[in-house]
Amino acid sequence: MDTMIGVIGGSGVYDIEGLDAPEWRQVETPWGEPSDAILFGRLNGVKMAFLPRHGRGHVHSPSSINYRANIDALKRSGVTDVISVSASGSFREDMAPGDFVIVDQFIDRTTAREKSFFGTGFVAHVSVAHPTCSRLGEACHRAATEQGVTVHKGGTYLAMEGPQFSSLAESRMYREVWRADVIGMTNMPEAKLAREAEMCYASVAMITDYDSWHPDHGEVDVSDIIATLTGNADNARGLVKRLPGLLGADRHVCDQGCDRALEFAVLTAPDKRSPAMLGMLDAVAGRIL
Repeated sequence: MDTMIGVIGGSGVYDIEGLDAPEWRQVETPWGEPSDAILFGRLNGVKMAFLPRHGRGHVHSPSSINYRANIDALKRSGVTDVISVSASGSFREDMAPGDFVIVDQFIDRTTAREKSFFGTGFVAHVSVAHPTCSRLGEACHRAATEQGVTVHKGGTYLAMEGPQFSSLAESRMYREVWRADVIGMTNMPEAKLAREAEMCYASVAMITDYDSWHPDHGEVDVSDIIATLTGNADNARGLVKRLPGLLGADRHVCDQGCDRALEFAVLTAPDKRSPAMLGMLDAVAGRIL
């Protein structure tokens, strides 16, 4: 199998530079419209697909993003490995604005989003005990290091609903009681859906601020975030350019089992499965169907 790297770009990252034969294409899904068209091309001989999470021009809020359509569109386009890059706040003094964090755990506090491809008529439960792919995370860590970014390997991402930023009380609770490391609004249910779609997933949190807990930082200011985003976006593009050389064009079976997550996850008996659901799951669960 060929490697195809799918990059989901967050705030400030709306394209990939340097692709061979770049082409924006609309991808239809049974879950509705993705955030935008997908940019296809090759980078150092490796197939690439880029999807701007918020759409070009930043038209989607974290709560209005169609996460199921985004993941389905990447899956049916042939993507094997998903790299998420997203702007995040930090709960740790040593994880400073401008730093990158390779996330390996999540706390999901979102409340207004469809979180699964499965449901009535076709029930499945996948494990997200280890929600990111360690192989992809290692590649992202190496790429960030080569790019010259201060990068932290491992961290817990608190996914909040938004679109407002945290209150001071919430920020203190997430930091001091729950021991989260970074906070953002978009990696959930994205990571869960990627696991259901049997795609390896890695998350790169690009730190823009200290949230509201920091005594010398004060409340989150969008103008300060935008200033930091510019530098982060350049480094994110540099990181992405290094990934094809690290991952290679030939795709091997995932040691962690991300690409076989549905192997024993489906509970609904074959004769009870909804035909309508089966049709919608043609890409996501096509391997087991």
